[in-house]
Amino acid sequence: MMGLFFALLAACQEQERDKNMALPPAWAKEVVWYQIFVERFNNGDSTNDPRPVDIQGAYANALPKNWTISPWGQDWYGDDSYFPALDSLKDWDGTCVSDFDKKVQFRRYGGDLEGVMQKLDYLDSLGVTALYFNPLNDAPSLHKYDARNWRHIDINFGPSPDADKKMMAQENPADPKTWKFTQADSLFLKLIEAVHRRGMRLIIDYSWNHTGNEFWAWQDLIKKQDASAFRDWYWVKSWDNPQTERNEFSYRGWFGVATLPEIKETQALDHSADIQAFEGDIYSVAAKEHIFAITKRWLDPNGDGNPKDGVDGFRLDVAAEIPLGFWREYRRVVKDLNPQAYLIGEVWWKKFPHDLLNPAPYLAGDIFDAVMNYRWYRAARSYFNPSPDSSTAKQLTDSLKSFSRNLRYGSSLALMNISASHDVPRLATSLYNQNLYKLDAKVSQNSSYKINKPDAHTRQKQRALLLHQFTYIGAPQIYGGDEMGMWGADDPDNRKPLIWPELEFENESKHPLAIERPHDAVVFDSTLFNYYRDLIRMRRRYQALQKGKLEFLRHYEKQGLLVYERHWENERILCVFNNSGESKKWLGTSAQAHYEIVMSSGTRPKAAADGSLNIAPLSGLILSVGKASDFQ
Repeated sequence: MMGLFFALLAACQEQERDKNMALPPAWAKEVVWYQIFVERFNNGDSTNDPRPVDIQGAYANALPKNWTISPWGQDWYGDDSYFPALDSLKDWDGTCVSDFDKKVQFRRYGGDLEGVMQKLDYLDSLGVTALYFNPLNDAPSLHKYDARNWRHIDINFGPSPDADKKMMAQENPADPKTWKFTQADSLFLKLIEAVHRRGMRLIIDYSWNHTGNEFWAWQDLIKKQDASAFRDWYWVKSWDNPQTERNEFSYRGWFGVATLPEIKETQALDHSADIQAFEGDIYSVAAKEHIFAITKRWLDPNGDGNPKDGVDGFRLDVAAEIPLGFWREYRRVVKDLNPQAYLIGEVWWKKFPHDLLNPAPYLAGDIFDAVMNYRWYRAARSYFNPSPDSSTAKQLTDSLKSFSRNLRYGSSLALMNISASHDVPRLATSLYNQNLYKLDAKVSQNSSYKINKPDAHTRQKQRALLLHQFTYIGAPQIYGGDEMGMWGADDPDNRKPLIWPELEFENESKHPLAIERPHDAVVFDSTLFNYYRDLIRMRRRYQALQKGKLEFLRHYEKQGLLVYERHWENERILCVFNNSGESKKWLGTSAQAHYEIVMSSGTRPKAAADGSLNIAPLSGLILSVGKASDFQ
């Protein structure tokens, strides 16, 4: 009997291990991601626009009474003359807010969930199949990484901020049994339903590494100090001594940011050293259980055990700064409730600005399904943005092969190939400049950084890189607005309001450093939009581009061409790229003698008598390869 018992126990343990070491959900390799930064996406309901009382705590001092949201279509670099009291504001260190990068943080534009609902037809027409939302949790900032609470949708994203605040005040934040759904929450649930009805997926962003300084548990700790029930939730270095005039209270903020107090772990990350994956857990069991309760709340909102009414997963902020032990348990919590949920971590810098983290420790099957594939983008940008330091086809291929060498192929297929975001310059602006990736990527750091509308040459590079993105291993991502032709440097310029075609915008004519610049018309680029739509249609048409194997055809490197093939069952897709300033001749082998041109980023070439094709400078060409009968 004991032998049978141990055999059954071993079998159960093996099943549990298999479940937790599973490959990513199948849908994750098929989707095209679209990232939504809600505050700047679309103002669908002006009655819920932020007021000074709603965003108290986002800044060191109270906003003037005449503060109001910014006009959606104003010149981004305008002087905010409608708000003259801005110059009197101070930063957290007591200095006056004077430079543009700080001033613009005080703006709000009123984007909300109703605005997203109104644009679902637009997203459908573009063809995207999965939405990634920056944080929706209630918070005073424009970016929402400084949570006031994790359990509710931001009050200004829903229809009734005051009613939502009243409802929240009746809850015990530490007791999930008292939580209700606010009107903002209910609107989000309607959005989930509408997205699912269209066959799309939806994930939301959370940062379990820190809260904001208005977070309810932090406020209790500030008030009660070491008598607080939440004293073990945060990294407190020293408590205030009420017997002295000086305030001795000291704590860890995320990378030293005082407004983002860190949740305490069983061991501390050394911010001065290279970031590495590290073992450990979140220190407070209560804090961890609170995080799990929030996670379950959005995975299965009605609590009936069926996750169809919930989100399809989570994007997990600063994931490398949280211990692996916590993430393993977090995965079990998520997968037990919804095995098809998608977990993607932000695993980014090992040491800025040269070294990116190897995500392998997070992708063995026991933590995340994927990471944001910054490594792919940095390598691809180097190839498609020719400069003295740019890479050759050989160097790009070597890099891409090294990235996937220690990853399971199924994991590679589910990576989010991210080309731009709220944390880096927009794609077009990134290619318009030739600085090192993300280094000195705004005019406050680099006065020569180009912030005006990218030229035609840059758009040519953008189209070629996009063609590579949509044919390479992994799920392509679009940062909302890139498909509209938007441009912008690093934060804050990457967070401009989206340029919807029905709205009017002032020309961008001013420069934050009072430097002469072109006067650029800000208009929706329908030609670029249609190109993005064609890319998505191509990827959805061919299974080989979603789940096919990839083989680099390296003998073309001597000709200065990047060539690879994606193949799945009877599909063979050949991808040819030329990053040089002159045309390159491609001539296929006998096995590639019969082909059909699927898509080109530039002028569609005509075949010569010998079947060869001229690949235009800074362009890519996609071919379907097969037998002659395949194209009759």
